[in-house]
Amino acid sequence: MKKTRKLLLISIIILSLFGLLMIYSSSTIWAEYKFNDPYKYLKSQAFFLLLGYLIIFVISKIPSNLYKKYSNTIFFIFTILLILVLIPGIGTIRNGSRSWFGIGGFGIQPSEFAKLGLIIFTSKYLANNKIKNIKTSVLPILSIVLLIFGLIMMQPDFGTGVIIVISIIALLFISGVNMSFFVKLGILGLLGIVGLVIVAPYRMARITSFLNPWSDPLGTGFQIIQSLYAIGPGGLLGMGLGNSVQKHFYLPEPQTDFIFSIISEELGIAGILIVVTLFTIIISCGFKIAINEEDNFNKYLSFGITFSIAFQTILNLMVVTGLIPVTGVTLPFLSYGGSSLLVSMAEIGILLNISKNSASY
Repeated sequence: MKKTRKLLLISIIILSLFGLLMIYSSSTIWAEYKFNDPYKYLKSQAFFLLLGYLIIFVISKIPSNLYKKYSNTIFFIFTILLILVLIPGIGTIRNGSRSWFGIGGFGIQPSEFAKLGLIIFTSKYLANNKIKNIKTSVLPILSIVLLIFGLIMMQPDFGTGVIIVISIIALLFISGVNMSFFVKLGILGLLGIVGLVIVAPYRMARITSFLNPWSDPLGTGFQIIQSLYAIGPGGLLGMGLGNSVQKHFYLPEPQTDFIFSIISEELGIAGILIVVTLFTIIISCGFKIAINEEDNFNKYLSFGITFSIAFQTILNLMVVTGLIPVTGVTLPFLSYGGSSLLVSMAEIGILLNISKNSASY
């Protein structure tokens, strides 16, 4: 379906350009204060966006069977990077997390790349191994997922870790694993979350602030309160592009995880509909590519990529609207951040290649 590929590509271009516009609108006040340059974030994101378009073009030309052939190598490289970033002097700390490699004025976040690497690795594993026995077929891949999750939690980066784990579980689900297994896994997951909260009290503070952010309006509840103050007055058409109040040092660094709040404030329901419609088209195209694919590796890979984008999008929107505790997850294609954007663009390039070379298309 040539139409599906074209629709996917056009939607990505529109959404990413819209994201660039909103990064400029949301970041000028903070960028001028911090860097004495109101265009600082715009210029950085524009550079990564152009690089992202180049990545889409290049990766859409690379046969997907090469990812299958070199999946072990890809996974190994990204695992090593996750280990290296934890070493002081190599990894750098930003916002309390040692999740970055500092390269010049830019930061590269290896956990974003590990997310794609693990999806590729798992897709090959599921394509080559029929799920017959939980102990011999599923536990090995879950052990690897827990290893990656553990490395990411040492940074710590709970949001990215959750996206990785849930995306792999979704892949296992469509591969035919028995439902009772997921019930047991869910119970273990809840116990694990309780354990993570116990060992890191700040997570309990986030949960408390989620239940009642006004209990600590200047501390743990500050971000979500300011986010809701941004979303609330938006109305039908918003306050107008560039007219956000919350970006004036109320909502911290609004160009990142909470950019949707500024979109809601400045463009209202109209802006929300633009974002939701474009994401719906992108996700629908991705799942359509997966459904129509006959090769098992390509089917799992396209499903895993699409589910990861969909889940991350939903997670971010739930955070900014106060439906779940703050997790620190970017909104794909819209939030400021080079690593997130480049990985998302690479994923789209893979989807375009799979759809182009599918026998069903």
